[in-house]
Amino acid sequence: MKKMPHPPLPPPTSAALSAPIALPPVIILLLLLAVMLPGCTSTITPPHNNVVDLTLWHPYGQQMGTSIGLLIDEFNDTVGAEKGVHVKTTYIATATELHEKLFAAVSDDPGSPEIPDLAVIYPRVAVTLAEMGLLMDFATQFSADELARYVPAFLEEGKLGGDTLYILPVAKSTEVLYVNSTAFDRFAKDTGVTLGQLGTVEGILDAAEKYHDWSGGKAFIHIVELFNFAMSGFDQLGESFIDGESLNLSSPTFQRIWDAYYTRAVKGGVAVFDNYGNYLMAAGEIICALGTSASVTFYPESVTYADNTKEDCEMAILPYPVFAGGDQTVLQRGAGVSVFASDSQKEYAAGVFLKWLTEPEQNLRFTVQTGYMPVTQSAFSDFMAEELTAAANVNVQKLFGTVTAMQTTYRFYYPPVFDGLEERQRHFHQSLLKTAEQSKSEYLILLETHDPDEAFAMVSQGALARFIAEQ
Repeated sequence: MKKMPHPPLPPPTSAALSAPIALPPVIILLLLLAVMLPGCTSTITPPHNNVVDLTLWHPYGQQMGTSIGLLIDEFNDTVGAEKGVHVKTTYIATATELHEKLFAAVSDDPGSPEIPDLAVIYPRVAVTLAEMGLLMDFATQFSADELARYVPAFLEEGKLGGDTLYILPVAKSTEVLYVNSTAFDRFAKDTGVTLGQLGTVEGILDAAEKYHDWSGGKAFIHIVELFNFAMSGFDQLGESFIDGESLNLSSPTFQRIWDAYYTRAVKGGVAVFDNYGNYLMAAGEIICALGTSASVTFYPESVTYADNTKEDCEMAILPYPVFAGGDQTVLQRGAGVSVFASDSQKEYAAGVFLKWLTEPEQNLRFTVQTGYMPVTQSAFSDFMAEELTAAANVNVQKLFGTVTAMQTTYRFYYPPVFDGLEERQRHFHQSLLKTAEQSKSEYLILLETHDPDEAFAMVSQGALARFIAEQ
């Protein structure tokens, strides 16, 4: 039988409201004492001799899956055992599959599993479930002081554009600039380019042009998520890339973002590649990548070049670059945990578990080793340094030194939520890659008979208008 929110109890009848109630004297005395005692609050707790079982669906694989499994075992053996709460997990390989199973469960499809008590979901899915009245408001289990401990922007995303908190953050990622500093140092020595100039998009593009010439035609950088690059750029420059449910492609700001990517992608210096940056970096095809912090453990410790020579490399991890004159803004990414509305005991138990999981000590053990950020402010300010000292991966140490600084100086941006946003993002990315790739191929052919400026003018004429028409 499916677990659905309980309907409200029927109101008492007028007869019941007017009928006198006779209570024994001892009960009256106890009630009076309860009212008179200071500091008493009404707190729902699990039955003393009964364990509340909770089910959690999550898509965490590999290291994060191992981490959350160990943490849940620890919770069950300690705080859970003390408070009568036991958490069982179900691993579902991808977020997409998890979302599909959730909707099958809430729709009571034949053969579907029961609705879980908790699930790791993204805002686009939570919106629909919240509209169906299926999700718990976290304000019923977390006090205002408890919620104030979280990074405000992480918490705000879970409100889905309203005032009700439907998603509690448990792990977040952001975007950073990865640099093969071993290769960069050789380039810098010959050209005078510095790591400092990589703090702006314009500085990166200047370095990309110089590197393309210096290296004999190689790309300097790969921008992994082009839609995110546009969203962050717009926000840095004081505009919104998404207007309602449309993309703001007629704005001069988009022209600036288009020029930043398209020009250097066609002329060389910016890679045109539809995969993660670590692959190109491991092959020596780039020396910088703009991508998610969650990929930190995949970036190489050595590079194998096309001639089969191999070189150890050190990584520098820098803050997300800002368009000149813009504000320090970067995208926040990652799902959170929602609790399905049920009964007071289950909801209280879910609150007990999630408060424990997001305490800095536990939350850092869950996030730091995998490139995800913790979700409370004290985790960054009071606990991060000690945790990083214990981190085995040197790139993880560098990453979190960077994101800790970003947490105090950058604003974390999150996109609006509406049906079709994911498809719009995918189409934008693929269309921009295709446009750049076609223009680059034509440009290289034209270079045989034209100078670079003429060749670029020819291939770029009308390219932006055609791209916009396809969106």
